[in-house]
Amino acid sequence: MKAVTWHGKRDVRVRTVPDPVLTEPHDVLVRITSTGICGSDLHPYELLGPLPEPGDVLGHEPMGIVQEVGPEVTAIAPGDRVVVPCTISCGACFMCDTGLHSQCETGQVRVRGTGGQAEYLRVPFGDTLPIKVPAGPPDDRFVYLSDVLPAAWQAVAYAAIPPGGSVAVLGLGPIGDMATRIARHLGAARVLGLDLVPERLDRARRNGIEAIDVRGADLLEQVRDRTGGRGPDAVIDAVGMAAQGSPIGRIPRQLTGLLPESVATKLIRTAGVGRLHALHLAIDLVRRGGTISVSGVYRGLADPLPLRILFDKQIQLRMGQVNVHRWVADLLPLLGDDDPLGTEGFATHRLPLAEAPHGYELFRTKQDGAVKVLLTP
Repeated sequence: MKAVTWHGKRDVRVRTVPDPVLTEPHDVLVRITSTGICGSDLHPYELLGPLPEPGDVLGHEPMGIVQEVGPEVTAIAPGDRVVVPCTISCGACFMCDTGLHSQCETGQVRVRGTGGQAEYLRVPFGDTLPIKVPAGPPDDRFVYLSDVLPAAWQAVAYAAIPPGGSVAVLGLGPIGDMATRIARHLGAARVLGLDLVPERLDRARRNGIEAIDVRGADLLEQVRDRTGGRGPDAVIDAVGMAAQGSPIGRIPRQLTGLLPESVATKLIRTAGVGRLHALHLAIDLVRRGGTISVSGVYRGLADPLPLRILFDKQIQLRMGQVNVHRWVADLLPLLGDDDPLGTEGFATHRLPLAEAPHGYELFRTKQDGAVKVLLTP
């Protein structure tokens, strides 16, 4: 089959790789019909942190049609249309039962080299992991259930915006953009979207979001002026270590990509290589007693946090990898014909799988207004 494979910095290639096969009785085989390029896919693309092996298949936002099921699978059958969550979870352990599917005790990833930017994918836990969706509507209605929709929903839920309250979303990439839509849908009275890419700011304005260019003068004053002089009740950091405009940490982060994995991992743990520009901005912006919700990914494990300020402002801080299945019941009713979150028009680019290298470069450089790129195998 054809798949998108990693070969080094800004070097992804569509290559022929072995077809996946069922290896466990609860496995299913899915023919991929749509698969997304995620912001975290740019981390290996830009050599940020520990890296895949050359030839590893990338991607974790797929959906498609079930082709084959293992002998112990009863919940789905060949021909069913499914979305595959970006995090693997068994659905039956203690962590899954508490809604923390990303902390699954039996489904932690221990096998590298397989991803969802491919023609076919072997999926474990066939009875509990794939999300069965209706046949008929276009993929764009459902493919974001793999990551974007639940990640943005969790970001808003963790932000704990009070009724009629305000939220500022840092970063208007896929997660941030969708978080602004969800926050408005759930009743936030004031939703501010902060970014520095003109096309992304314009896109947010068209959706009724108060978009603010972070490069403008007196950013803190601009935000406080719109939120009663105190700052927003909540801030969502949808940027993470990929923040632009702050050179701090760029050299050590890039250095990790040039080192052996054992050395790179140690450096990440001890050198604090994640850039905290966006998180520091969130701390400055949020009102006293407010909440910061972090959905952006940070890699450095020794990054210095301004604990004195967090303590003084009595800020609540919530974060974590998305627990996809926890939010599916909330999201599925919103994917009907009225499509209140605008999923069908959410992708800015849809390309054949063969053009994945171009898609990665579009997404990296934000050319042509790229916000979300979907690939079609």
